[in-house]
Amino acid sequence: MNRPTALIADDEEGMRQQLRSRLQDVWPALDIVAEAANGIEAVALAGQHQPDIVFLDIRMPGLSGIEAARMLFNRCHLVFVTAYDQYAIEAFEQGALDYLLKPVGGERLKTTCARLQTLIGQQPSNIERQLSQLLSHHSKPAAKQEYLRWIQAVVGANLRMISTREVLFFQADEKYTRVQTEQSEVLIRKTLKELADELDPNEFWRIHRSTLVRVDAIEEVTRDLRGRQMVRIRNHPELLEVSRGHTHLFQQM
Repeated sequence: MNRPTALIADDEEGMRQQLRSRLQDVWPALDIVAEAANGIEAVALAGQHQPDIVFLDIRMPGLSGIEAARMLFNRCHLVFVTAYDQYAIEAFEQGALDYLLKPVGGERLKTTCARLQTLIGQQPSNIERQLSQLLSHHSKPAAKQEYLRWIQAVVGANLRMISTREVLFFQADEKYTRVQTEQSEVLIRKTLKELADELDPNEFWRIHRSTLVRVDAIEEVTRDLRGRQMVRIRNHPELLEVSRGHTHLFQQM
């Protein structure tokens, strides 16, 4: 009997790795045949590999997870992976759509995998109406966003509150995110993607997949001997690399 197959689509490599690892623990027989970094790539890879299941992050560049799902729902079983969204959760809990909340794991993942195991080999449900409703909701103009202004960090036995105005930069550090101020650094469990979604994009720029920097903390941008753009932070000795995908932020160089 052939092993069941799946594709994981998420624009964050760390999230893809986390989901792959958790799936291997909960459902060792599931074969992850491909990973996609955006909705367009997810549709293309699904056509190439014909997976039984596709795990789709809702918010991805190119095509959102919902838009990609409208192209895939009659070809494979779909599971949405999402941060907390009350409307989406209410829609999913009607039973027609399956979902996982980030960070993925726990009993919800076990329940989802058990349900999927019963569906392998069956024709996927027609969920076009539900997808249209979700897409309509996510296409509405968003209300003015209230951006994150305080960072909560556990330091020893204490909870420390750090204003985002104090933060020089955030940097992914394995399972944690490093928060750097002029006076100190702390580690928090919030992911860089979560921070990027919650911080004011005019105040914090993503200069690397692992680095968010406060714009008015940038003193200068230079090039090293290898031609890489490097950001120098005011009142801090560390140089931060700008990845190729983010050099457009400093087009004058």
